[in-house]
Amino acid sequence: MTTASPIPALLPTYAPYPFPIVRGEKDRVYDNHGQSWWDFYGGHCVCATGHSHPTVVKALAAQAASLLFYSAAAALPVRDRAAEWITAFSGMDSVFFCNSGAEANENALKVALLLTGRKRLAAFAGGWHGRTLLALSVTDDPKITEPYADQLVSTLRMPFGNLEALAEADFSDIAGVILEPIQSMAGIKTASRDWFAALRSKCDASGTLLIFDEIQTGMGRLGTPFAAQFYGVRPDVITSAKGLASGVPMGALLMTAAVASRLKGGDLGSTFGGGPLACAALLATVEVIKAEGLMVKATAAAARLREELTGSVVTEVVGEGLLLGLRCPHAAALKKHLQARNILVGGSGDPTVLRLMPPLNVSAGALLALITAIHAFVPEQP
Repeated sequence: MTTASPIPALLPTYAPYPFPIVRGEKDRVYDNHGQSWWDFYGGHCVCATGHSHPTVVKALAAQAASLLFYSAAAALPVRDRAAEWITAFSGMDSVFFCNSGAEANENALKVALLLTGRKRLAAFAGGWHGRTLLALSVTDDPKITEPYADQLVSTLRMPFGNLEALAEADFSDIAGVILEPIQSMAGIKTASRDWFAALRSKCDASGTLLIFDEIQTGMGRLGTPFAAQFYGVRPDVITSAKGLASGVPMGALLMTAAVASRLKGGDLGSTFGGGPLACAALLATVEVIKAEGLMVKATAAAARLREELTGSVVTEVVGEGLLLGLRCPHAAALKKHLQARNILVGGSGDPTVLRLMPPLNVSAGALLALITAIHAFVPEQP
């Protein structure tokens, strides 16, 4: 008689690293034996200012000591300051705070449906926007969307970055079109500035809301505050999360005045959204990005990687800023090689592309370690 395996207290989700992480500092994480790894994965593009940045830690401790939590039932000075800082930083006019990227995308799509009165959405092949129902409707990942197919909103799906297909698409019944300015999970896919301008014009002509999912491209990662500035297009809505508060869970729906002015009290809401701790972390994150010149550093680090990986097994470095993909025909083996040398990188939906999403203050030592390890990699011969 066989005994059923016990159910773990923590439900398994992703396959974890073969070691626990108990501490982080700057661009490194440490296991329970004190062994360190250079972190080019950044907790999945979250640790924008590095691990446990002293300015962020100090802000969190001070806020926790004065007011740990209160909901939107009360006005909070720290929340008002956070709203002022993030709207100024993003170039948008108003913000609704929530708790995650999926929640930000869910609310952005809900706003598009509400304000236009239309029933359909539009998105792009390869796009990945989250696991809530509206976010699943626009996500191109059948393994997580198919079980809920009959619950999802009708979505027009187009090829990403294709000007001809964009011109032929009919937006007359589309409430909102959502896109990652750089498609991360799909393998760091980019589009031209001309394509972004054409998309903006098409949305204007059809009355369709343009939503930039900047959950990974935002907070200085491309060398600009958000990808909207990088590509020179102002969307109607920007969603943000991940690096927004340096690892404290937080999401944001950033809107133009034209969108925000049409929403009334009660259209959006969240108990924990805009909590004091998250707002304090957001303020500290923006402070660090500005004070330490992290957008300039991100651009310089990306330029060094492009230059010094020439002639290695990496055939192409794709992406912008510190949202980069390393194209390599032996990507899986290279990832193992790097982890064996205490360097963490991410995979992607493209089996030939590894992703780099390190802290924006990634050190020269980390860059050198990565570059050296890649040049030392010798693929096994078939």
